[in-house]
Parts: sequence; structure tokens; C-alpha cells
Amino acid sequence: MADSPPSQSQAGICYLVGAGPGDPGLMTLRGRECLERADVVVYDYLSNPDFLKWARPDAEKIYAGKKSRDHTLTQDQINALIVEKTRAGHVVTRLKGGDPLIFGRGGEEAAELRAAGVRFEIVPGISSSIAGPAYAGIPVTHRAHNAQLTIFTGHEDPAKAESSIDYEQIARAPGTKVMLMGVERLGTICESLAAHGMAADTPVALVRWATTGRQGTLTGQLDTIARLAEEREFKAPAVAVFGGVVGLRETLNWFETRPLFGKRVVVTRTRSQAGELSRQLRDLGADVLEMPTIRVEGMRGEKLREFAELVRDAHTYEWLVFTSPNGVDHFFEVFFKLYDDIRSIGGARIAAIGPGTAAKLKERGLGVDLTPEVSVAESLADAFEKEAGSLDNITLLWVRAEGARSVLSERLNRAGAILDEAIAYRTVPETDDPTGAVERFRTEGADIVTFTSSSTVECFLDLGLEMPAGTRIASIGPITSDTLRQRGLSVDIEAENHDIPGLVKAVSDLASQG
Repeated sequence: MADSPPSQSQAGICYLVGAGPGDPGLMTLRGRECLERADVVVYDYLSNPDFLKWARPDAEKIYAGKKSRDHTLTQDQINALIVEKTRAGHVVTRLKGGDPLIFGRGGEEAAELRAAGVRFEIVPGISSSIAGPAYAGIPVTHRAHNAQLTIFTGHEDPAKAESSIDYEQIARAPGTKVMLMGVERLGTICESLAAHGMAADTPVALVRWATTGRQGTLTGQLDTIARLAEEREFKAPAVAVFGGVVGLRETLNWFETRPLFGKRVVVTRTRSQAGELSRQLRDLGADVLEMPTIRVEGMRGEKLREFAELVRDAHTYEWLVFTSPNGVDHFFEVFFKLYDDIRSIGGARIAAIGPGTAAKLKERGLGVDLTPEVSVAESLADAFEKEAGSLDNITLLWVRAEGARSVLSERLNRAGAILDEAIAYRTVPETDDPTGAVERFRTEGADIVTFTSSSTVECFLDLGLEMPAGTRIASIGPITSDTLRQRGLSVDIEAENHDIPGLVKAVSDLASQG
């Protein structure tokens, strides 16, 4: 007897989500919502694996990548998988590069879901057919050049007895033609188009890994582009544009002129904190590898109880001292389990080690009374002595990480302060590599590696990763730089301002040196 369908409360749903062409900023809001809701994520070769960070940590993540002649799962297996997971009552997000219905086989998957009697939703995505040319400075339509756009695929089902692509119709059609896939057959395709009347001098552009820091563009003509692609080893995934609009690239190229374009930059921050640094680097055109080497964990058991007791009594101190954004987050996570009102924090003055920590406090509606000139513990201790004069018998609560340097506590205790230390979190090595960034670093290397703390340095080296020859290092500040040197690595540049904008500027300065 067939399995009975799940009840409404248990009924699953499959979201067929277009992941866009690769730039995280081009993922739709609805697509991100579906990722955040998912119990199961099934993702493709062409969907940016960085999107997986938006999925729940406990979500099952299944790679179903398909490249030419290299299938992790066949299409029939993918169909069966998403039906099985959805029928089991799960929220399934099927993440497909570009738009799921533009040569993405999303229609076939939707039909299988319908036939199985399970719910599904199609979430459109931005297709590389328009985004790829746009990021190469090529508008696929332009009033001075064309009033028609033709999109076709260069890759067909090999089981077909004959091609269903009408090259004669494509060649004779006016306007721009955009081909998805088919770069491996480019020579044959160009010959077919020429044989059916497309002019040999028709401008052609190939755009690969469009909208990402790995983007590359190659231009030529119908009679030269295949040879140029072979000489330059210009391989898939790529989109091809045929038509006069290709000539507009000379004046409209905007993405590939960014200062960090062509530079691969590694971000070693925690997965939850990498976003802002990565975003700023991508805005400058970098190919960002998010390769978190550490993970932040809150305290547990008896240590959590001790921390909570100090948070509960925060209103009894004259000063609250925060030396990291993580400390702020963990402090208030516990605080709002104990209190309903931010005013319960009392009248304590607040010190923050730097602008990043101060910004986190501002998010909570709290101003900062003291920040040092330099974002290090020594400078914070100097600032306290200068601000308070005598620290004798002044009560302070320092919210810190387990294993933090003792220089601040030693200085404050020596000055007579009454200091309690609230251990809010600890850093541990990050061994998970869901996006494949570590493997990419091993095989492809990088131009610049950024380090934002001593912990990121230690855990990077604990992964057994070697720094490739020619790779340069950018450090966020002097303490991180000291750790790098102690571990035998040279520091090519140190941020003048020890925060994320300062580190981004340092990376830009380093890249400009060649």
C-alpha cells in the first residue's frame, strides 16, 4: 500500500530557488528567506557556496553539482532526492545557479514534485544571460544597436537524435544573441552560425564566472573567438554575447576596473563575522575566500553560571569594560534573559577597546565613555589611568574572552582597581569547510591573506595550511602582527586604524603596490 500523504502540519515544501549568477548581493530577499528556513539545502555547482552560511547550522546540505561529463548526481537522482525529502515533511531549498527556469531544468523538477503530490514554490533568480554581460559592461539591449534579444543554450541533451537548436533562425534574427553554456563546443557553434549567414566580423564576448571576483572577459569576432578561447584556455562556466553591443564594453566596463579586481583575498574571521569585511572587499572587486579559522562559542555549565551572575550584577560596578564585539553580543544575550529593560544596566560608565566594539554597544543604545587611541589593551590601560587619575578602589567588570591576554588586568590591579573578569566566550578552531574555500586555497592559493586576531593566526596554522610563495599578509593590528611574527610569518602591511575599514584600506594599499 502506498504511503499516506503527510498531514498539513507535517507537509513539506520544496523551494526551487534561483541563486543568481554568483554575486551575493544579487540573491533575492525571497531566496535568502527560503535558505534560512530550510531543513535541507540541495545546491548546484553554479550556485555560490557562500550562500550556505545563510542556512541554519543544523540544516542538511547536499551537493548535487553537475558539470559537463561530471555529475555528482544525475538529474533523475536529484528529482528523486527532492521528492523524498519534501515528502518526508522537510522544508527543502533547491538552490540553482541563475534562474531555475532559464535552461536550469527547474521546470522538470517542478513537474516531478507536482507528480509526487508535494508542495513546491518557484523563486526566480537573476539570470547570467543578462547579469554576466552587464558586469562586463555590455548591455544586452541598447536603443542605438538593437530592439531584440535572443537567448539560447549551447548545451543539449546528448540523448537527442538531432539538435533542436535552429542555428539558421538564430543567425538571421536581428539584435543581440546570448548563449548559455556551450563554451566547449564554441568552435562548432560559431561555424554553424557563420554557415547560416551570421557575419564573420560580428563582435563576440565571453564572460566567465560572471559577477564574482573570478570574472574574466574575452572579446573577439565570430571567426576568431573560438581560437582565442582555446589559446587563453578560457573554460566554462561562461556566457557568450554576439552582436554590436559588445563594442560598448570599451566605455561601459565598470566592474573589472575596481581596485581589487583580479585579487584573491582570504578572510579568516569567524563565519558569523566575516560578512562585513567580505562585503567591503567584494565592493572593491576582490575574489573573496571566506575561510573562517575560528568559531566563537558561549560558555557552558558552571562557567556560564559564573558569567551570568556577573552579568546580573553589572549595575553594581562603576565601569563596564568591553574588549571585543563578541563580548558585547554574549553579554547582552545573557542580560536580556535576566532583564527586560536596558536601563537595568544601571549607571556604570562604559569603556570599549575600539570602534568596532563601540559600534556594537551603540546598536544596544549605549554610548561609550572611554576608548583608547590605539585598539590594544596597553592603550586602554593608559586611557583609564589618564581618565580616572587614581584607580584605587574603583570597581570594574571586564567582559572578555577565555584566554585573553592578561596585560589589562595586571595594569588595572596594579593601579589599585577592584576588577572582576566576566568570561563571556571562547574561540575554538573551525574545522568545517562547507563552501570548499579551504580546498580552493590549497589548490589555487591567494594574493592576500587577512588576519583579524591572534586566534585567527593560531588556528590558520593549526589547519596545516602552508602560505603559498608570493602570498602577502595583512594584519589588523600590532598584537596580531606580533603573533604572526612569533609563528614565523612576515607581515606585509598592518592597518593604521585597527578595525575593519582600516584593514580594508591596508589591503587596498598593499594591492596597489603591485
